[in-house]
Amino acid sequence: MNPLLPQRPVFLISLFFVIFVGTTHFSFGLQINSNSTIQIIKDGDLLVSTNKRFALGFFNFNNSTTRRYVGIWYNQIPQLTLVWVANRNHPLNDTSGTLALDLHGNVIVFTPTQTISLWSTNTTIRSNDDVSIQLSNTGNLALIQPQTQKVIWQSFDYPSNVFLPYMKLGVNRRTGLSWFLTSWKALDDPGTGSFTSRIDPTGYPQLILYEGKVPRWRAGPWTGRRWSGVPEMTRSFIINTSYVDNSEEVSLTNGVTVDTVLMRMTLDESGLVHRSTWNQHEKKWNEFWSAPIEWCDTYNRCGLNSNCDPYDAEQFQCKCLPGFKPRSEENWFYRDASGGCIRKRSNATCRAGEGFVKVARVKVPDTSIAHVDKNMSLEACEQACLNNCNCTAYTSANEMTGTGCMMWLGDLIDTRTYASAGQDLYVRVDAIELAQYAQKSKTHPTKKVIAIVVVSFVALVVLVTSLFYLWDVVRKNKERSRTLSFNFIGELPNSKEFDESRTSSDLPVFDLLTIAKATDHFSFTNKLGEGGFGAVYKVWELWKLDSVMELVDSSLEESSCGYKIIIRCLQIGLLCVQEDPTDRPTMSTVIFMLGSEVSLPSPKKPAFILKRKYNSGDPSTSTEGANSVNDLTISIIHAR
Repeated sequence: MNPLLPQRPVFLISLFFVIFVGTTHFSFGLQINSNSTIQIIKDGDLLVSTNKRFALGFFNFNNSTTRRYVGIWYNQIPQLTLVWVANRNHPLNDTSGTLALDLHGNVIVFTPTQTISLWSTNTTIRSNDDVSIQLSNTGNLALIQPQTQKVIWQSFDYPSNVFLPYMKLGVNRRTGLSWFLTSWKALDDPGTGSFTSRIDPTGYPQLILYEGKVPRWRAGPWTGRRWSGVPEMTRSFIINTSYVDNSEEVSLTNGVTVDTVLMRMTLDESGLVHRSTWNQHEKKWNEFWSAPIEWCDTYNRCGLNSNCDPYDAEQFQCKCLPGFKPRSEENWFYRDASGGCIRKRSNATCRAGEGFVKVARVKVPDTSIAHVDKNMSLEACEQACLNNCNCTAYTSANEMTGTGCMMWLGDLIDTRTYASAGQDLYVRVDAIELAQYAQKSKTHPTKKVIAIVVVSFVALVVLVTSLFYLWDVVRKNKERSRTLSFNFIGELPNSKEFDESRTSSDLPVFDLLTIAKATDHFSFTNKLGEGGFGAVYKVWELWKLDSVMELVDSSLEESSCGYKIIIRCLQIGLLCVQEDPTDRPTMSTVIFMLGSEVSLPSPKKPAFILKRKYNSGDPSTSTEGANSVNDLTISIIHAR
């Protein structure tokens, strides 16, 4: 652990020096030679910074003569306000303690009756080097070589529970040294507590508050002006913040522009982080920020792939991110979101037509699985994420400039919404989800939909009743269609009624004559299969063979309906008859698909029913082979 103290004769010399010096208040750095063991201060002495702001000495709690510690505190604040404790886990039991330098160059805390130090700097210097102990005006206790001014050891590298201006939080990537805060055990026990606040360099660095090894609150990554999860952290005329992330280190340092301001950040024994300034007039600390305090501040409060929104008072604060649904609807109903969210459609990613839905004003998800390119534009970031099947979301790495690329490769953890601050997160969704969000938000211009009527028959067949897409097709055939007569039961609407229906309807209307002509008067010879306007399964076979244009009537060749439009209509029809209901687009999505140029997902094999044919009900005369049977079911609505 710590080196043994020198032999007994050296102790006697040291003890004699303690008695000779008596009680002393030092207001300067002490320079000593490491060839002999010399005390720096004893219990009752103080080492004071030159600006008299900080003092180093022995102290205890509740005026007790036991449990003595060596620490640094504010010298000019009446109530004992500690900023650092040396022997926090090993208190002295009496007032005979001494802070000294041993033969190895270690600063140690010991008593003459002990053979092992209670605390040590664990440093080693050459025997002929002089060293200087200095308490700086910033509250930093340092062991320095005077000739080179090289810092051998400093208390700022080993914080307790207080983060002072000009301290660092972070990691030295070269040496592995980590600068972090650790809570006390109790108000009167500075021993190492359960909570730590540190920068985790894994993935993309972020500030996290841990309870043991478990994250409790996450301040998030540095956005260029603040931590992502601290929207209150704005530019101040008092505080200067410096963030460094390079090959040498990742660290955050706060400075003050007004030297007289006393400012500190503390991690208390209950796991709360506080920021406060000293009010000299009222002789008290004024707290201006603390965390975690809100329900959504708790790490991963709503489970995987969710967003915690504390501003929705009427609904459950946990929301699934776009493209996701609760893993357990029942648990979600009972306000238990621990199971998180899963994709609405399995195997939905990495397919044609995917895109991103913006989730505004959030603390971005846990960046331990994030990949960052600081030189990439946001537009290039979107394409890079789209090209990576494992990429689930992206955002800009620098909030100030809007540049840099941060991508998540996996589940999105610990996202939450803020009222008026936060970043924009772009979550990957499939084509169906993208269309639904576009329809809701109206962020994409909706082109005028010109003609498609989708009709559903048989759990098997949902057909497209028309491939007419442009109004000019209707106009070309309008007068000619009215002159035709058909042997059809029922009356056609008169011209006035027809014109009124066309102008008042949200969807384009085709008269029966036009549809009849397109189907060759509903001819059985023109029918592709059993049920409706054709068997979807045959359409699927032609689709697989890339021969689907064989279905198109030759009369459409001269129309303004182009090849791409016709193929698009057929593709939408196939999507409407997918076996899994979750793969089928809603009617609003169909409308959007028809009126936009968004890429469509590739259809899967449509559902159909396999049964055996029997002759005269006799199984013995059955015909081998599978056949598609069109069983039609109709739901009739009754008024209550």
